[in-house]
Amino acid sequence: MKLTVLQQTPSRSEQALLFARNFFKHPRMLGSLIPSSRFLTKELLKQIDWKRARVIVEYGPGVGNITTEILRRLRPGGKMIVFETNAEFVEFLRESLRDPRLHVVHGSAERIGEVLQQLGFDHADYVISGIPFSTMPEEVRARILRNTRTALNPQGRFLVYQFSPAVLPYLKQSFREVRKDFEPLNILPAWLYFCTP
Repeated sequence: MKLTVLQQTPSRSEQALLFARNFFKHPRMLGSLIPSSRFLTKELLKQIDWKRARVIVEYGPGVGNITTEILRRLRPGGKMIVFETNAEFVEFLRESLRDPRLHVVHGSAERIGEVLQQLGFDHADYVISGIPFSTMPEEVRARILRNTRTALNPQGRFLVYQFSPAVLPYLKQSFREVRKDFEPLNILPAWLYFCTP
């Protein structure tokens, strides 16, 4: 049985306009003027074993371009939880991605463990993050990384994309193994980090 993911698919131009408007309001929060490219999305999602992915978490989904692609691939019984602090993005996601597998949290990624527990899950299989670790307060970054590691299944992975390599030392402090890659076909070009607890 095939699930209908999107009741109304937002156009690329709708997504881009909303994203750009919020970039000018909160440049340090978003880090880029336009959403992630399909090349970046493809590289991230190649890291996921879709046969075993049951619970996927995303930090900072923005207008949902990566979220949409995950929902297209996620098994019918899977769950996706996204954490977004921007109220305008939260409303957009709730209106445009009406999928029973999707749970949109208006709040910080620091709450990952608490939210997983509320929804009846012990762990997440994958966590994907594009939030700008290098511009957030040190104590917030440390809590998010610590809580992410704790929330991940021991065989799970933390998939991170950033526009600066500054996050690498923090990832290495928190995760046993960190593999890096680079995606030039994105605006801005992005560093990718694939972390195992």
